[in-house]
Amino acid sequence: MSDEKRRTADHFGGAAESYFESEVHRLGEDRQTLAAWCRDATRALDIATGAGHTAGAIAEVGVSEVVAADAAPQMVATAVREYPVTGVVADAERLPFADDSFDAVACRIAAHHFPDPEAFVTEVARVLEPGGVLAFEDNVAPEDGDLADFLNGVERLRDPTHVELYPVSQWRTWFEDAGLSVETVETAKLTLEFDPWTERTGVSPEDRDELERRFRAASTAATEMFEIEFDGESMVSFANPKGLIRARRR
Repeated sequence: MSDEKRRTADHFGGAAESYFESEVHRLGEDRQTLAAWCRDATRALDIATGAGHTAGAIAEVGVSEVVAADAAPQMVATAVREYPVTGVVADAERLPFADDSFDAVACRIAAHHFPDPEAFVTEVARVLEPGGVLAFEDNVAPEDGDLADFLNGVERLRDPTHVELYPVSQWRTWFEDAGLSVETVETAKLTLEFDPWTERTGVSPEDRDELERRFRAASTAATEMFEIEFDGESMVSFANPKGLIRARRR
């Protein structure tokens, strides 16, 4: 594992309990949608499981064996403590599993931290058996380049482990090129309250002020796209676009 990935794992490992308690990660119909897509599986893998919420949801719909994998040992320990899953410490871009090991793979709100997303997609296709399903979700960038740059800029300032958000069109291309046929694409927006969003990653007061300044100075198009809300001088919330994609290995 590279030094960059170790730093990311250490960062998230130290916040394992915060992520377990986070309503953004613990609740939501999106988590249930991904689990439902995996319902017919017998052995499922949840990549970058975080505190294990999605792995737990997959187990709850009746999948008999669920593996929760994450690069942060503390996250894996939290997932195993809270849900009936098997934990594995693993790099999402170099999975320690044999070819065709799973008939379902999930990954929820994590891929924007991966340095090499194409390697991740290649690994997903490798460990999925033919006909196996991928249940994927991530925050996504708008197709418009300026809006994508704005969103990635605030995300990197808030969280130095953030790599990049990609548009749905890019994910579709990567999946199809790796031998995964895209069956379903759903898009939505997730409203994020500014205070918990910054507290979850320990944003410094200076960076918090800079984030508020950037949101306040956002273009009309960005304000509308991201539904930026202020209450007087205080930042209240914004909406992050997300995409849910179901694909199947050919």
